[in-house]
Amino acid sequence: MFLQHTGASLVLCENADPAVRRDLETILARLAPDGDPAYVHCSEGPDDMAAHARSVLTTNSLSLPVSEGRLALGTWQGVYLWEHRHAPHARRLLITVVGE
Repeated sequence: MFLQHTGASLVLCENADPAVRRDLETILARLAPDGDPAYVHCSEGPDDMAAHARSVLTTNSLSLPVSEGRLALGTWQGVYLWEHRHAPHARRLLITVVGE
């Protein structure tokens, strides 16, 4: 899976407790805060550079196993497209399946 954007990420994460995703938002907001006055790049608003930094700290691609036509994830795992901008954006995801 490959996400063709620099303001969002793909993540494989805990899928049972939504508090995990909220906590991850808190962690990344501390590492790359919106509107930091040290940022030079802010062409699209105060969340612009922070979104780019958050995508660099995470990932834009995942390689996942498929078994019997389904993702072979662990019991508590889920795949998320994690938007780092405040307003929704259209995103493109490329999926390539390689098999026997």
